[in-house]
Amino acid sequence: MRVLLDEHVDWRLSRSFGEGFEVETVIRRGWGGRTNGELLELAQSAGFDALITTDRGVPHQQNLSNFDVAVVVLRAGSNRLRHLAPIVEAGRKRCAPLHPTR
Repeated sequence: MRVLLDEHVDWRLSRSFGEGFEVETVIRRGWGGRTNGELLELAQSAGFDALITTDRGVPHQQNLSNFDVAVVVLRAGSNRLRHLAPIVEAGRKRCAPLHPTR
C-alpha cells in the first residue's frame, strides 16, 4: 500500500507502518504548501492509496468521493511523533489479519 504523509506529520512516522507499506512525505515529493484539493489530485495521479493527515478539516473541505485516495485523519494530543506513532501501531495491529504475510 502506498501512503503519503501530509506535511505537518512527522516524517519519522513512516517507520511505524512496517512491511507492506511504501510511505512517502509531501515535503520529500516537493508538494509542500499545496491546498488540500491539489494535494489529493497529486496523490491520486501518483498512485497513492492513502493520505495520512492531522488536518481535521480535510473531510469537510473536500468532496472525498471525487478521489480514489483514502484520507486518514489522525486525532491525537498533538502532531508529535510520540502521540501519532501509537495510533498507527494500534491500527496496524487491528488490520494485521487482513494483510497476510507474503
